[in-house]
Amino acid sequence: MSNCAIVGINWGDEGKGRMVDLIAADYDVVVRYQGGNNAGHTVVNEYGKFALHLLPSGIFRKNIVNVLGNGTVIDPEKLLEEIEDVRSHGIAISPENLKISDRAPIVFPYHRDQDVLEEARLLDAKYGSTKRGIAPVYGDKYMKKTIMLGELFYPDYLKKRLEGILEWKNLTLKNVYGGKTYSLDELLSWLSAYGEQLKPFLCDTGKYLRGIDGKKNILFEAQLGVLRDVDFGIYPYTSSSAPLAAYAPIGAGMPGTKLDRVIGVVKAYSTCVGEGPFTAEWFGEEASRLREEGAEYGAATGRPRRVGPMDIVATRYGVMMQGATEVALTKIDILSYMEQIPVCTQYDLNGKKTDEFPYPAIIAEAKPVIEYMPGWNCDISGCRSFEELPKAAQDYILSIEKSIGCPITNISVGASRDAIIRR
Repeated sequence: MSNCAIVGINWGDEGKGRMVDLIAADYDVVVRYQGGNNAGHTVVNEYGKFALHLLPSGIFRKNIVNVLGNGTVIDPEKLLEEIEDVRSHGIAISPENLKISDRAPIVFPYHRDQDVLEEARLLDAKYGSTKRGIAPVYGDKYMKKTIMLGELFYPDYLKKRLEGILEWKNLTLKNVYGGKTYSLDELLSWLSAYGEQLKPFLCDTGKYLRGIDGKKNILFEAQLGVLRDVDFGIYPYTSSSAPLAAYAPIGAGMPGTKLDRVIGVVKAYSTCVGEGPFTAEWFGEEASRLREEGAEYGAATGRPRRVGPMDIVATRYGVMMQGATEVALTKIDILSYMEQIPVCTQYDLNGKKTDEFPYPAIIAEAKPVIEYMPGWNCDISGCRSFEELPKAAQDYILSIEKSIGCPITNISVGASRDAIIRR
């Protein structure tokens, strides 16, 4: 039996959902272990094209159990909308194939409000939040001021706790932001409308997973990537959770579990949604062309993604921090229009070149050192083996593999499930 994590190596948006949907065929359980509905995992399969926000990307595979772990944060209203959307395409979702941790914190409407108000207050210094309430709910979690989903089964206890939390939260909303406040009855009605519907899916998912560890194959699915990690990313322009593979057992509720395999997902060029330093960023016409060729718009927000060439410095750092045992390279087919393929091989920090990823406070000073490789200028979307690829495409892949020090075992040449080369 094997435990595997599929994780992001860069800023997120690398194509993790696409890889989970593919590789889940070899696993029995898929677990989302952190983040909330700020994720946007795009999956294309026989059922259609989907942008999953909370549901694990194994939800389309029959006989696979999907788990939302204790490390995630759940907006019941938005999750139910997503469940209904997926069901409308003929996908069965029930407590048999979707289990939600009773320890996962609830994202309330006031968390969403606070997220929007804080981004507005920050003006040009904003962090680039998706405004889904994720930072406020994680902040509240570590201040011991969240409600866990399991408390829905204990209404008297829940009511007493929510009343105390709401008194504190309303002071923040009113006195800091001049925003809308909430009554206890209003939020209890909201929980009755949405939280109650999730009760059949709630359980001690950690106990469930520990019970099958070593008996079933478990796949862990991360949201975002290393550079958005709250500890090791481009802080403060990060998410509020830990998308690292090392956190997967903790966020799943089985902290003693070992990972046998870590697949780091890397796009064949660089993309980024949100604020913060992005060293190899392109602007103008060449950025617009790459963005259009790759349909680079955020799956969760619809925002145009910032784009640029492959960043070896950031990617090597991401591979190291994830402890990746192998890499999946996505969207290499998008580069087929280029005469030459640019690669950021180093950073220039005030005239000094470096291969090391800088400390967040100085990364904004870095300038990219760009080298070029020959392009292949032909459609590669029909290739299904490494040998079928043009030599220039092979050379590009082998050069990246050598530079980042990790084998590239999967190469995506299109959006569909079967558009993959396995090495």
